[in-house]
Amino acid sequence: MSARDVVFPPGRQDLYERYRYSPAIRSNGFLFVSGQVGSLPDGSPEPELEEQVRLAFRNLNEILAAAGSSFEEVVDVTVFMIDPHNRFERIWAVVPEFWGSAPYPNITAVGVTWLAGFDFEIKVIAKAGSQG
Repeated sequence: MSARDVVFPPGRQDLYERYRYSPAIRSNGFLFVSGQVGSLPDGSPEPELEEQVRLAFRNLNEILAAAGSSFEEVVDVTVFMIDPHNRFERIWAVVPEFWGSAPYPNITAVGVTWLAGFDFEIKVIAKAGSQG
């Protein structure tokens, strides 16, 4: 087995090493990005819901950029939400700021009961960019 081709965004490698996972892996022309949350630089949650969603997208976009990719290259999205019945509309009001225009990626939205103190998480599969 060959070594994993890991992509780290600038300035957050310590956080990923502390929790022992890779932010993204490049494989067979695709980029598989771990779930991104609205974490502040120290790893704690951004307290305000809409800002937490924005920060999750910004953290995601930093990883995509580090891989030479962008959200325009995303083909598959999975989002996880705490209490989607009461929070979906607030969360989804933020998404167009980052989503781009049609054709959109496919999406799976999942309601969950625990996200380690976060309210929203997004993971994606994107077409891999050049070696970053």
